[in-house]
Amino acid sequence: MERTTVKEKFAEKVIHFGKHMVLFFKWMLIAAVVGCAVGLISSLFALLLGKVTALRTDNSWLIFCLPPAGLLIVFLYRRILGEDGGTNLVLSTIHAREDLPWVMAPLIFCATLLTHLFGGSAGREGAALQLGGSLGNLLGRFMKMDDQDRRVVVLCGMSAAFAAVFGTPMAAAIFALEVASVGVMYYAGLMPCVFSALIASRFSANMGIHPEHFYVNFIPEFTMLTAGKTVLLAALCAGVATLLCVVLHRGGYLCKKLVKNPYLRVLCGGAVMIAVFLIRGDQAYHGASVGLIEQAMEGHADWYAFLLKMALTAVTIGCGFKGGEIVPTFCVGATFGCMMGHLLGLSPSLCAACGMVALFCGATNCPISSLLISFELFGYEGMPFFLISVAVSFLLSGTYGLYHEQTIVYSKYKAKLVNQKTRE
Repeated sequence: MERTTVKEKFAEKVIHFGKHMVLFFKWMLIAAVVGCAVGLISSLFALLLGKVTALRTDNSWLIFCLPPAGLLIVFLYRRILGEDGGTNLVLSTIHAREDLPWVMAPLIFCATLLTHLFGGSAGREGAALQLGGSLGNLLGRFMKMDDQDRRVVVLCGMSAAFAAVFGTPMAAAIFALEVASVGVMYYAGLMPCVFSALIASRFSANMGIHPEHFYVNFIPEFTMLTAGKTVLLAALCAGVATLLCVVLHRGGYLCKKLVKNPYLRVLCGGAVMIAVFLIRGDQAYHGASVGLIEQAMEGHADWYAFLLKMALTAVTIGCGFKGGEIVPTFCVGATFGCMMGHLLGLSPSLCAACGMVALFCGATNCPISSLLISFELFGYEGMPFFLISVAVSFLLSGTYGLYHEQTIVYSKYKAKLVNQKTRE
């Protein structure tokens, strides 16, 4: 009797192990398919973004074509999609509240290219998340997956697109799992998201897309004094992150309230960007403004740079142009951090790096992803400063966030279930 029982238990373990191996190979195959498919399209997206940005930089007159480009974008969205959920629609799909239309992928692809070609103030990673999520959902439907598995494939698509466009596979894999629900991660997607992100980042590298990396000029010794200054910087960054979320959300509402006609509204947004170009005489605040981030990392930033970039991004997206919010968030954080570094007597380059990750964390409520981004962008030498910046900003940014479909499941302040959406 005992011998039979032992055999039965052994058989159960073998069957249990076999089921796990089947699941492993199933998700390995799916991750490879998503990583290759989304990696290819996202790499093409990144290459074209680089081309159109270079074209606009060499031909400043293209900025004067921004208003008619905006008319085309609004027409396409109203005609084809009917509404624009953006990244919020992707998060809603993960929460099983909405379905993600396949047409969202080509729309965000073309609209973001048009916005960057003609000089709107917007990023690219947010658009990549929409592109990857939409493609992942389409692949899930093509493979006839059930709703639960299809949501995991959406996560894989987000990770793959983020990794291909920005070149940070560690952060990309975790960000997709972390962004939908604060306090709860979708661990079922961990393995497929990791492999999708790694495959997609390798794909983009082979296509000649270099991952982002910024050099911190000087990292001081970690002491009580420098730690205290970093805490103060991170606390201020949490306030700026909150302001950024409010400006981006309320800016959109204000634009719609002041100019109800969407076509007239996008014309006004384009006119604002043209006016900024004519007043300044350069393209520093057009597109993703990576040049401003590089200047801040070198220790140079105008005191008003973070405010102007914040306002112009709100105008661009609020008036109907398309693009992401993540690189503008980095830009706001880098320029603010650099300015505060001069005031605090702490390395402006290090403060720019801390400002980037602190703003990203405060705006997205994703502390683990923020920490991984700091390592992939700046290396590990400044780890204590990055860790403080992320932790303090996450706590003090409260319940605000870039995405109103993001759910705060557990409180940031107590071991308490709150289950509420982020504030706008």
